[in-house]
Amino acid sequence: MIERRYQQNKRRVTEAETLANHARKRLQAMFPRWRVSAGATNGSPAWEILARADEFKPDLIVVGSHGRSAISRFFLGSISQKVLTEAHCSVRVARGRVEVDPTPVRIVIGFDGSKGAFAAVDAVASRPWRDYSEIRLVAAMEEVHPSAVGRFIPPMEHFVEEVNESEREWIEKLAENALIKLLNKEEVSATLHLHAGNPRSVLIEEAQKWNADCIFVGANAFGSRLERFLLGSTSAAVAARSHCSVEVVRT
Repeated sequence: MIERRYQQNKRRVTEAETLANHARKRLQAMFPRWRVSAGATNGSPAWEILARADEFKPDLIVVGSHGRSAISRFFLGSISQKVLTEAHCSVRVARGRVEVDPTPVRIVIGFDGSKGAFAAVDAVASRPWRDYSEIRLVAAMEEVHPSAVGRFIPPMEHFVEEVNESEREWIEKLAENALIKLLNKEEVSATLHLHAGNPRSVLIEEAQKWNADCIFVGANAFGSRLERFLLGSTSAAVAARSHCSVEVVRT
């Protein structure tokens, strides 16, 4: 029984190594100047990826998405969600179509003025993009609303409007420097879009309506492991539910 199990595992590792080498050849053809290596091992896929990342110290881990439903992801977890949560570097959950002809890309950046948001802006600004690509800074504001009683009190309603307006002005002011960084790239446009609502829903809906290719979000919303398990985070929720690729940026 031990010998039979050993042979089965050996065969699976060999198959995985064949797939890895095939992927290595594809990457090498796309990026001739890169040094690309491949490997295979046995064990839990997520833990093996994280263990190799601890050794290799990458700037970015790229994983695929199996396209499971939100319910199954919550109860069963997935390799991409595990890596996304536990990795010490940026993680990209890759989705979408494989295009033969290069076309301009559409990028959504979740922006809330935090360090994580500016890290996402820096990540986008540091990479070369195809001409005429479009970038949208998307800010979601959970606006203050007067209570049922407050609606009948003019000073209270006026105060709420002032709070919401100051919030919009604050985001617009913070976004100025981010837009300057993004607009330094030739033939690339960048604009700010403000929406009322929960950031998780706003980012996903905006990307889907606009048919975006990727969403960039900062990882600053992550807290302790217990907090991540119980509450989740904006970045984890967007990565789980988005129709397109999502890159969670860590510095």
